Amino acid sequence: MKNKISKQFLITIVAIFCLLVFMTTYIFSSFYQSSVKRIEELGVSNMKSESAMIENYLNKSMDVLWVTADTVNYMMENGASSEEILQYLTIEAEHEKQQIDENFTGIYGYINGEYLDGIGWVPPKDYDPKTRDWYIAAKEAGGKATIVAPYLDAQTNTVMFSVSQLLSDGESVVSLDIALNEVQTITEEMTMNGMGYGFIMDDSGLIIAHFDESEKGKIYPTNEEQKIMLANIFDPDKESFEMTIQGEDCTVFFNQVMDKWYVVMVISNTRLFHDLRMQMMIGIFITLIVFLIIVVFCSISARIIDQYQKKEHESKEKLDNMNANIIRALAYTIDAKDRYTSGHSQRVADYSLAIAKRMGKSEEEQRIIYYAGLLHDVGKIRVPEEVINKPGKLTEDEFEQIKVHPISGYHILKGIHDDEQIAQGAKYHHERYDGNGYPNGLEGENIPEISRIIGVADAYDAMASDRSYRNALPQEKVRSEIVKGRGQQFDKEIADIMIQMIDEDEHYTMCQSKKNVQNILVIDDDMMNIKVVEHIFKDEPEYRVIGVKDKDEAFDILKKQEVSVILLDLIMPDIDGFELYQKIRQKYNISVVLVTADRSIETIDKIRQLGIDDYLTKPLHAYVVKEIIQSITNNWDNWNDFLSMKHETDRRHSISEGV
Repeated sequence: MKNKISKQFLITIVAIFCLLVFMTTYIFSSFYQSSVKRIEELGVSNMKSESAMIENYLNKSMDVLWVTADTVNYMMENGASSEEILQYLTIEAEHEKQQIDENFTGIYGYINGEYLDGIGWVPPKDYDPKTRDWYIAAKEAGGKATIVAPYLDAQTNTVMFSVSQLLSDGESVVSLDIALNEVQTITEEMTMNGMGYGFIMDDSGLIIAHFDESEKGKIYPTNEEQKIMLANIFDPDKESFEMTIQGEDCTVFFNQVMDKWYVVMVISNTRLFHDLRMQMMIGIFITLIVFLIIVVFCSISARIIDQYQKKEHESKEKLDNMNANIIRALAYTIDAKDRYTSGHSQRVADYSLAIAKRMGKSEEEQRIIYYAGLLHDVGKIRVPEEVINKPGKLTEDEFEQIKVHPISGYHILKGIHDDEQIAQGAKYHHERYDGNGYPNGLEGENIPEISRIIGVADAYDAMASDRSYRNALPQEKVRSEIVKGRGQQFDKEIADIMIQMIDEDEHYTMCQSKKNVQNILVIDDDMMNIKVVEHIFKDEPEYRVIGVKDKDEAFDILKKQEVSVILLDLIMPDIDGFELYQKIRQKYNISVVLVTADRSIETIDKIRQLGIDDYLTKPLHAYVVKEIIQSITNNWDNWNDFLSMKHETDRRHSISEGV
């Protein structure tokens, strides 16, 4: 049972573990994917916010340019001179730098065929405004304000860009120069919860602003990693992607500004998902703790269940042994009543068991049949002893009394044993296969099978045992009677099995055995007590009394002869009876009965504690001495053999069940 519980416990723990792993994997996987998606959405949203800031800044510069261009258009339409327009540009450039944004570094343009500069810059003689990027971009935009490609001012290391607009005459252009210092500041502060770094580049790969100012003004790609990065950034279907940058897994978020620039943020995955992974690790840790708690509680529960089932198993064994002892006591009582057929119930049980085995009955069925064989004659308790032991022929009335014992046995057994078959075995074992039996005249297979088995075994032992009116029959005579009764008194199949058993019994061992003389060793320094015991057993030929006065003589006899029981006097001159008992038991497994005149409770308790088989108090009474000796020496070897078989069967069942 313990191995079965351990196996079941292991299966339960593994099942719980697998369930927790599955549940944890599913929940954490869903949680992780959902969280990653939210983080990515947050990164994309953050990029849109950053892009909106950059776009607002660019829109501000375009609004300023639009106001300026509109004013210059108005002045041109009203015939203003170049000097008046230049004066306006100069005033406006200073106003915008002081009042609007210090990064608006100047307003200039090609107006009415002349280059006019609001900050007073005088171009070289070979300077041709129509070949400059700001002029070309404005012409291409066709009257809309447009952002010109940024460039790096070599003297100030400042990235500049221009906003230009073609005027209404189709030839004149006004342009505003802007230093990207504000954009650089925005870029340096570009993070997601303090993580990552950002940069801004245009569609040509020019780095307009970068967290690392040393990267500003460079044109990407300069290496393979940047090439892969730009290919993903320029993909219109993406808003983010993952890639390895300088040996570290990163997530790149980006967003386009006015179809010209790209706002980009790079975050290490280690930092990006740090909190998420920590939450998952904590969750896994908590799950493991929960699992360990479950294991601990399951272990405690399994131990408690194991202890409970162990006690239950021990209780069942005790109950089985108690039932077996009750059956033994009943069988002994039955056989003790009939002095001519001593051991009859035991032999019928043995023969019934042998038949059941050959019929292929299960071990449980064999056990029930054995018990039924032992108890088949229990109803004889109700029959007067003088009828049972009558040496001559029974009268009709006496035989009628005998015929009642199956019914008496049935009613006794149905009340003391749960299995109805045992009671049926007692009630119907004298039924005949041809219907001429008693008490109910059942015929053929209407007779319960267990009764048919016991009926054959009982009839066989009746013939193979001494009776009050005859001695045991010869084996050949017994065999011929079984053959004669096939199909009439006996079930053919069961009779054939009995015949087979007879044929295999070459030395006729299946019969009432003649008892060997059993030695009673009396150890007493008082010869009178020894003579009393000899006198008690003088008419009992199956017993021989051997008397000795001290322990040395006792051990000398024990070495030379087989002794069945010892009567040991408590008070010895050279040794205490209790001490001598312990010395005897160290060497020999012989039943010991203590003889004493001491009736104190202390002595009785010590007898019980030492496990002494029984005790006699002086003066000795013949009936008491005989009953104790006969009870101890009565040969129950077959019963013990059966108990050994039963215990072996239980052990095999226990092993098969994992007990």
